Amino acid sequence: MASGTTGFSKQVLIWLVLACQSVSACGGTYEYAIDEFCLEKFKLDMEELDQHHWCSWEDTVEPYCELTNCTYLIAVKMECFWPNRAVDEFFIRIHKHYFHDCALTGRLLRDPPNRILGPFIGVPILVTLLMTALVVWRSKRSEGMV
Repeated sequence: MASGTTGFSKQVLIWLVLACQSVSACGGTYEYAIDEFCLEKFKLDMEELDQHHWCSWEDTVEPYCELTNCTYLIAVKMECFWPNRAVDEFFIRIHKHYFHDCALTGRLLRDPPNRILGPFIGVPILVTLLMTALVVWRSKRSEGMV
């Protein structure tokens, strides 16, 4: 019950801070709000995933979209522009921490399925064997024609 009360009081505190701010508060207060409100939820979501799945877009798209949405909603509530410098720096920190080892395409690198990989391995081996057999056959056949 205490953790529920803490979560509730934290939300009330954040909404009070947001309600009392003007446009000039889009600097430090906005950064504090997205760190406390959005980042904490994102951290919990990412902890639920195995670290090996952090580079899998299918696994991270939902928490990432929720994080983006959260930064936008707080900016709207605080009457700040979005995106802004603070959001850019926030997402750079997120990417440096969670996605620094990911491929540039954002996809998890893995081998292609066997139905695709098999022909790329099998065909060159068969061609090599056939060409070797053809050379041996032709060399034995031409020995008697001298």
